Amino acid sequence: MRPHRTQAERSEHTRELLLEATIECLVELGYARTTVQEICLRAGLSRGAQQHHFTTKAELMASALQHLFARLSQEVQAAAERLPPGPGRIAAGIDLLWQAYSGTLSTAAMELWVAARTDPELRGILLPVDRALGHATLELYRHAAAETDEKVLEKVLLLTVNLTRGLALDAMLGGDPARRAALLDEWKAIVLAHYQGAGL
Repeated sequence: MRPHRTQAERSEHTRELLLEATIECLVELGYARTTVQEICLRAGLSRGAQQHHFTTKAELMASALQHLFARLSQEVQAAAERLPPGPGRIAAGIDLLWQAYSGTLSTAAMELWVAARTDPELRGILLPVDRALGHATLELYRHAAAETDEKVLEKVLLLTVNLTRGLALDAMLGGDPARRAALLDEWKAIVLAHYQGAGL
């Protein structure tokens, strides 16, 4: 017989249902068509249950982005443990960032970034979340790249993240997959040449 869950476990389960439903709505419906009512419906929860965990829609949206990134970070960290040694590690690390910043995370984040431009409440909540994601990504990349030069590491990371965000937007708009793959390969070659030229 399955033991009864504690109040804390039930609360965490409710929160998880809301966050997963929010991400699902953002990806399928976009921010403009995502309502708290629809989120609660998909989560199988009442509006009261939602308000107990998140007082505003903006808070729920930002928390959903944090939740998604935390989940993807665990996957990336596990994959980073299996990266090959030597120069191939750099290219594989860029591939990991592409995987993390494309797909579901990119779609959900893009919806929120665009909405935050004209929504001061969402922007105020989202900005610290975005900064925290940047710091967490830096830690992931530091681990993957095994880089000792902090300035080089941060520069490569920021350029890679912004490139992958742009490529992810291109994918959302129906751009050419072969062209995206070629651009990513070209960037990996540039980064590898830079590292080898610097003797890293």
